[in-house]
Amino acid sequence: MKFEKFEDTLKALKDSIDTTFGKEKVFLSDAIDRVLAQDIVAQNDNPEFQTASMDGYAIRAEDQDMGVLEIIDFQPAGSYKGNLVTKGTCVKTFTGSLMSEGSDSLIPIENVEVVGGKIKIITPVSKGFSSRPIGENYKKGEVLIKKGTKIGYAEIGVLAELGYVQISVFVKPRISILATGSEILDFGEERVNISQIRSSNHVTIEAILKKAGAQTIRLEIVKDDKSKIEEVIKEALITSDILVTTGGVSVGDFDFVKEVLGDLKPQYIVDGAFIKPGRHIKIVKIGHKYIFALPGFPYSSSVGAFLYILPLLRFLNGQEFDAKVVKAYMDEEYKKRSKYKEFTACNFVLKDGRACVNLEGKKVGSSAILNNMLDSAALLCIDEDTKSISKGDLVDVILLN
Repeated sequence: MKFEKFEDTLKALKDSIDTTFGKEKVFLSDAIDRVLAQDIVAQNDNPEFQTASMDGYAIRAEDQDMGVLEIIDFQPAGSYKGNLVTKGTCVKTFTGSLMSEGSDSLIPIENVEVVGGKIKIITPVSKGFSSRPIGENYKKGEVLIKKGTKIGYAEIGVLAELGYVQISVFVKPRISILATGSEILDFGEERVNISQIRSSNHVTIEAILKKAGAQTIRLEIVKDDKSKIEEVIKEALITSDILVTTGGVSVGDFDFVKEVLGDLKPQYIVDGAFIKPGRHIKIVKIGHKYIFALPGFPYSSSVGAFLYILPLLRFLNGQEFDAKVVKAYMDEEYKKRSKYKEFTACNFVLKDGRACVNLEGKKVGSSAILNNMLDSAALLCIDEDTKSISKGDLVDVILLN
């Protein structure tokens, strides 16, 4: 096994991508949390015409010096009367109504007193007051929502405003998740000896991938049986775009996943990485389909999913491949524990107006401590050449949420 530097393994993964999951049309009402597969470009100015932003009277601002203006008509929202405001006149206008031709301002109802068919100016307004200019929202040709955007409530609203009924989104990849190991139990499975533990890997990875927008298939746990592991992997490759396995990739006598992968003669993208946790990770391709073979410890497999699977999904959804890395100040001393590039669960907080990192509540130990990921943890990234970090040092942090 050749342990590649982390940056080299990411480059290898990115360079291996030669296909997409495709696109599909969905109705706008079903588009929430989907990823946009097209740029959304404004076809018109919005508003196309000057409109009133409150109830009042459309006037020429310079006429306010006259003190009294004649009401010549009214302009309800949703109608167009073709009124013309000339010197000494005004049109009663409502929120969302078109501003009458010739007017340049709207004086609110509370700023005037109505006397007969006229208004008396009590509190003048500045020119352009409460009159929304053409293109205030956006201009024709402006890119309003970029391809690769995850559609939320604001995107839904803007798309509806633009008149979209259906929208093009990226197809959700189908990802099968297989946990292996004779020591792990699935939901409801009875514990028969003290060496057995309940599996968290498959449901944790499923949650990470679902949140990233994938369709997930959580397979039954497979014990350390090479022939059965091979059978399930082959079946999963038929029904899925991506297969994620946990366990069976280290150097033990019962680590059969790595043996099965070798027998399938895949294209190896990553065969070990100079990182902690997860140095025994394997990423292979069979045709256009990926297999991510992650380590069996819960923290390790979760970190592997964030570091490797999510970049692939982002890239195939028209988004940035690389994870979001930010700078923060270290709030305490830290001594590195290995020769590898480390990814340590940490707390990312804003303190006195600046981004800071601390390890409060994070336990030191093996890669099995999944509870270190609680409380919206981030990942502190420590290069292999770094021996220790002093309080106040700037560090790199990957934000996971």
